Amino acid sequence: MQRIRLRYTKRGRLRFTSHRDFQRAFERALRRAEVPMAYSAGFTPHPKVSYANAAPTGTGSEAEFLEIQLTEARDPEALRVLLDESLPDGLDVVEAVEARTSGLADRLQASVWELRLDGVEPAEARKAVAAFLAAGTVEVERRTKNGMRTFDARGAVVRLEALESADDRPGDRPCAILRLVVRHGTPAVRPDDVLSGLRATADLAPPVPAAVTRLAQGLLDEESGTVTDPLAPDREAVPAAPPMAARADLPLASQGGPAAKAPEGSA
Repeated sequence: MQRIRLRYTKRGRLRFTSHRDFQRAFERALRRAEVPMAYSAGFTPHPKVSYANAAPTGTGSEAEFLEIQLTEARDPEALRVLLDESLPDGLDVVEAVEARTSGLADRLQASVWELRLDGVEPAEARKAVAAFLAAGTVEVERRTKNGMRTFDARGAVVRLEALESADDRPGDRPCAILRLVVRHGTPAVRPDDVLSGLRATADLAPPVPAAVTRLAQGLLDEESGTVTDPLAPDREAVPAAPPMAARADLPLASQGGPAAKAPEGSA
């Protein structure tokens, strides 16, 4: 089998699609593109697709990942184009690499998020960020399938900052842009949990819901707080070309072996 890893996006109104909605759309795209999928065994076979750490419904994303298994080898870029054309605009397949390493899910250690707070002054956002980061713990509540749960939203935050400027910041009304790096863990701390923490520590309450977009996810550099591309190890693990076979029509010296003895009497 060949394994292909894909990076896809959720943009515009498609950010409101649930993970289950995306699964259905993607399986239709696989059939439409006639991808030679491997299927599971049993009474209800399903295509072998592994989804990794999907973004919450309502958030945009530039860095969603999945892996598919094929029964026949395909060129990753050609496959990407076919799948991208078979999905609706907003669900865009932007990268495809052949899986040459293991543990993609293990490399998704942290996410970079952008939070756009319309109606919030940047100075007010910077003050709230400082209060949040100064707190030792920030307890927030979230409703789960098992009821309300209280947990610390501060511990998972690696970096949080209010950007000084943004090209798309409107000029006629206040708008604060936050950049958040959050470590993945259990329970998962989501951007809305951090917003709840900002409300608890600094009474920051945007007048309209925040527009949230995941910009990246991958390996976390603890020292710098940066997140690196999880597909890079697959790109770098390209098999080395086999050594050139020795040619029988060349003298041994020209093949890299011991030099031939020079004839007696030669200078």
